[in-house]
Amino acid sequence: MADLTRSTAAGLAERIADGTVSAVEVTEAHLARIEAVDEKVHAFLHVDREGALAQARAVDEKRARGERLGPLAGVPLALKDIFTTEGVPTTVGSRILEGWIPPYDATVTRRLKEAGVVILGKTNMDEFAMGSSTENSAFGPTGNPWDLTRIPGGSGGGSAAALASYQAPLAIGTDTGGSIRQPAAVTGTVGVKPTYGGVSRYGMVAFSSSLDQGGPCARTILDAALLHEVIAGHDPLDSTSIDAPVPAVVEAARNGSVAGLRVGVVREFGGEGYQAGVLQRFEEAVGLLRELGAEVVELSCPSFESALAAYYLIAPSECSSNLARFDAMRYGLRIGDDGTRSAEEVTSLTREAGFGAEVKRRIMLGTYALSSGYYDAYYGSAQKARTLVTRDFERAFAQVDVVVAPTTPTTAFPIGERADDPMAMYRADLCTIPVNLAGNAALSLPCGLAPEDGLPVGLQIIAPALADDRLYRVGAAVESAFQARWGHPILEEAPAL
Repeated sequence: MADLTRSTAAGLAERIADGTVSAVEVTEAHLARIEAVDEKVHAFLHVDREGALAQARAVDEKRARGERLGPLAGVPLALKDIFTTEGVPTTVGSRILEGWIPPYDATVTRRLKEAGVVILGKTNMDEFAMGSSTENSAFGPTGNPWDLTRIPGGSGGGSAAALASYQAPLAIGTDTGGSIRQPAAVTGTVGVKPTYGGVSRYGMVAFSSSLDQGGPCARTILDAALLHEVIAGHDPLDSTSIDAPVPAVVEAARNGSVAGLRVGVVREFGGEGYQAGVLQRFEEAVGLLRELGAEVVELSCPSFESALAAYYLIAPSECSSNLARFDAMRYGLRIGDDGTRSAEEVTSLTREAGFGAEVKRRIMLGTYALSSGYYDAYYGSAQKARTLVTRDFERAFAQVDVVVAPTTPTTAFPIGERADDPMAMYRADLCTIPVNLAGNAALSLPCGLAPEDGLPVGLQIIAPALADDRLYRVGAAVESAFQARWGHPILEEAPAL
C-alpha cells in the first residue's frame, strides 16, 4: 500500500482508470496512512472514513457500469476546514463553530464530489484563516513533516502537511495573503492561488471577501493543474465569480517551457529580513530560468514596500464586518444562555469564549480602522496603496510575461518562536501579499533546500489575472529541470515519519 500513498494524483488516476487498483483500495491506503502518522502531524481536524469509502465505492461502481468519469475520479483529497461540507463538521479552526454540521456543500466541495474526487476529511488551519503558521487553530498546531517542531505555514498548514506526509495526494487551500503559497513553500509542495474570482467562494467561510481565494495544493505541477481544472469556473452563486473560460492549465502543465519568455525579478523582493539561504536558492532558480531560455528583466515596484501595511488594514476591516454574523443567535457556540442574561450579554460571552486572540486582535484593528473619523486616514489610505500595487503590477506585466520571487522570506520557523510577536508573524507574508491586493494569479513550487537548516525553499511565479496557464507552463519547466538536477522529487529528502 505504501506505493499508493507515494504516487502522484495523475498516476493514481491512471491506475484506477485502467483497473490496476480500485478507488476503494487507494482510499483505504490513505486512511491507513492517516491513522499511522497523523497523531504526530495533526494535519486533520476530522477524518470522514465512512464518507470517503462510500465515495470511493460509488466511483468503482460507476466505472464497472461503464459510466464516463472525470480525470481525477477515485483520487483522495484533503479539504481545508473552511469549505462547508454537507453532513461533515466545518469549524474554520475556531471554537465558535465547534460541532457545526453544515446543511449544504460549498461550490468547491460540490464540484469535487461531482468529479469523483474522494474527500478524506477536513484539515487544520489558523482560526478563520488568520495566521501564517497554523498555531492559531483552536484545536492545536500542526507540525511540519520535515521537522515536527517547526510550523507548516499558514493558514492552510494542515492541507500542506497532509501532502508532505503522504496522507493525501491532493488538497484544497485558501489564500487571502499567501495561505496556499506560504505553506507550500515551507513544506516542499506545490500551491496555487488562482486569479481572484477564478474559483467560487460560495460556501467558503469569509475572512476578507475582496482577498480570499480558494485554490489547489499538490505535490506536482500537473496534479495541481488537474485539480485546478476541477474546481475552477464561473459560479452564479458567487457575485465575484468571473464569467470567463478557465485557462488551459492542464495543457500548459503538460507542455512546460520558458523559451522566449520574459521573466521579471522585482528589486523590492529581497534585502533585510530575508534568510541568506532563501535568497541563494532563489538566485539559483533565476539562473535556471536563464539556462532554460528565458530573458530575465529586473523591475522595480516601489508600492510593494507598503503592501504589508495596506493588507493589515484592509483584511482586518473586512474581517470585522464578516465575523459580525457570529453572534450566538443563529448557529455555533452559545455561552451563558441560562435565561438570566440579555442577548447582548450572551453574544459577548460567546465571542469571548469562541474567538481566539488573533481573531480578536484583527476584529479590533478592523473596527478601529472603519470607525468614524479614522476611515479615511486608515482604510481609505490602505485602498489607495492597493491601487498603487495594482498599477505597479500592470506596469511590470507590460514588460514581462511572469514575475518570479521568493515565496517566503525564511524557511519554516520553530513552533512558538513568533507567538508573542505578531509583527514578526505578519512579515512571513511579505512576498505573497501584493498578489492578493492586485487579484493576480500566483504559484509556489520547491526550488531547493536552504543550506543553513536543510528545509524547503519556495519559488513564487506570478502571472496577470486570467493568465493562470502561464504559471503552469513556467512551473512545469522549472519543476522538470530541478528534478533532473536533483535526481528525484524534493520530498524524498524529507525525514521519514
